[in-house]
Amino acid sequence: MYKIKINKMQFFGHIGVLPEEKVLGQKLEVDLIVETNFNFSGKDQLDETLSYVAFYEELEKLVAQSRVDLIETLAYQMIDRIKALDNRIGAVEVHLRKLAVPIDGIFDHVEIEMRG
Repeated sequence: MYKIKINKMQFFGHIGVLPEEKVLGQKLEVDLIVETNFNFSGKDQLDETLSYVAFYEELEKLVAQSRVDLIETLAYQMIDRIKALDNRIGAVEVHLRKLAVPIDGIFDHVEIEMRG
């Protein structure tokens, strides 16, 4: 068993409760942690592991298509999509950040973490 991590992936999406978020869109940043439920055999072959390229491409498609209100909903969908890719995937953890939030205040970003 081991983990595959992809950090600070950036996507552009149209999610949020406010109408301007759906129209203008915003940058989203994602950290993905995928736990395998098998042991690596030591063979230097792609079929002996999981493809982080497939993980990235799946999240990229999901964010491009999504128009949900809540980042929690998007994180939940990300976990479902990644787990559906391969039955050798155990737990999936997502850290999803909205980098520009229409709130009158000074802060870096809004983030949720979800594991499933």
